[in-house]
Amino acid sequence: MLVHSRTGKWATWVLFFALFLPLFALPLLVILAASLSTNWSGAFPSGPTTEHYASAVRGESLQALTTSLITAVTASVLALAIGAWAALAAASLKRRGKRVLDALFMLPVAVPSVVVGLAVLVAFSQPPMLLNGTRWIVILAHTVLVTAFAYQSVSAAILRLDPMYEQAAASLGARPAYVLWRVKLPLLLPSLNAAAGLCFALSMGELSATMMLYPPDWMPLPVLIFTATDRGSLFTGSAVAVVLMATTLLVLLAVSRLRTKASFR
Repeated sequence: MLVHSRTGKWATWVLFFALFLPLFALPLLVILAASLSTNWSGAFPSGPTTEHYASAVRGESLQALTTSLITAVTASVLALAIGAWAALAAASLKRRGKRVLDALFMLPVAVPSVVVGLAVLVAFSQPPMLLNGTRWIVILAHTVLVTAFAYQSVSAAILRLDPMYEQAAASLGARPAYVLWRVKLPLLLPSLNAAAGLCFALSMGELSATMMLYPPDWMPLPVLIFTATDRGSLFTGSAVAVVLMATTLLVLLAVSRLRTKASFR
């Protein structure tokens, strides 16, 4: 820690818990408590039950969870491929060209996600690219929204790379494609894994653009949570939200293990 005195350390921990508990931990604990209750008329919930989880892992909820996983994995892979390729290309451009490319990829983040959803809806609702009413328009919107984070993560990692590795490989006669595949990409592997985890988490929780685009047979889990709470099923919606958080955390833990192994390599 940057604080070395005992008093300063205690003050830092007190400040941390004073901010962390009410802003982050308490809302999550409220959702967890609501998912295990049947009634909440006083200060604390009552009627403990696990029935909400029984319905949250089967039927429509299970299908929505599968839809979210497929959408998030597909969008993350596409965003990682596009963002990494663009970051590698931007590294070889001059300063002005790199600024243009940075602005292009950061544009979806600079505007509200509902605007991105509307833009995708208008652009792909007529031939020759008629995607409206299909699952692909949802995957496309998620890809557009998360590609910026993959691009930024890989771009930052490229700036930290030591060019001596590439220069040494090139001096030994390695071709540019070989240097990229055997030298540069392995060095970028930890950042690629981190970007994949970030893209996955953002896609799993995306709601605004998805609400404008999803067809009836491709409803992601955040949409199901919104519709359940909108109908007044707060306890069922809380259980589904806990399932969403748990699934996302498990995937992120798996990605973090891969990132640790990649960093060791």
